[in-house]
Amino acid sequence: MSVVPLVAWLAVAGLLALFFYGLTTQRLQAGIIPKPNTIAPDFQLTTYDGKPVHLESYRGKVVVVNFWASWCVPCRDEQPLLEALWKRYQNRGVVFLGIDIQDDEHDGLAFLRQFDVSYPNAPDPGGTVSINYGVVGVPETYLISRDGTIAHKIVGPVDVNQIVAPLEDLLR
Repeated sequence: MSVVPLVAWLAVAGLLALFFYGLTTQRLQAGIIPKPNTIAPDFQLTTYDGKPVHLESYRGKVVVVNFWASWCVPCRDEQPLLEALWKRYQNRGVVFLGIDIQDDEHDGLAFLRQFDVSYPNAPDPGGTVSINYGVVGVPETYLISRDGTIAHKIVGPVDVNQIVAPLEDLLR
């Protein structure tokens, strides 16, 4: 690889990083990106199996919202744990929702089949939900309390220690 394309690529990558940093910083300062102990932004999407999902309809339950993409290696790494946790907590008033972002529908569906995901997942075709949550990378996971407030945000792949204790606290 010659030096000129490499320098051009690095310049573009740097500009994009600055753009997203600026966008995120401005949204955070303006109070647009949700923070812990604030009401989670409501959303309505249609799941991959054609069912409507409306966050507001889950008031009274603990909700785990996981932003992911099929091309994301850490998303693949965390998916078996998320599925196991869904099976463990679904009868205790916890709802898991997956939101597939920046992805192709075919690839998203293949991901769900590959990992035998049984909780609801929906594409975010316009990116509105991920923008409203201030998602800057995947995976990102939000734990939402029964009253609809954001209790925890996990950036990067979840591990059992990051998610079980907060879930148990929210269920008390």
